[in-house]
Amino acid sequence: MIGDVTPAALHAALSGLAQRQRVTADNIANINTPGFLAGRVDFESSLRGALRNGETPSINGGSTLRSLEPTNTNGNNVNLDAETVIATETGLRYQLALNALDGKYNTIRTALRTQ
Repeated sequence: MIGDVTPAALHAALSGLAQRQRVTADNIANINTPGFLAGRVDFESSLRGALRNGETPSINGGSTLRSLEPTNTNGNNVNLDAETVIATETGLRYQLALNALDGKYNTIRTALRTQ
């Protein structure tokens, strides 16, 4: 168990997913704001790279970039349908990561109790 990067990877994923959820909520809140460009969060590429290189992933969320999707006549490019799908998918992924982390901690607790 010592040296296992799974908990760090799950914590990094939870941090990135939480950031994505905040950015998605901000996008929806600004759906009618002229000139507002939707934000997009990418943490998966840095997480994948850290794991591939054998490094412990950092828990700093991800990078937030503005969407380059076409804009409406008011310069806003927030699409409520897309944001709803992103919010739903993010929530499901967050729950999955929490369940995985809970399973990991249960395994550690069980191992400590049998000692």
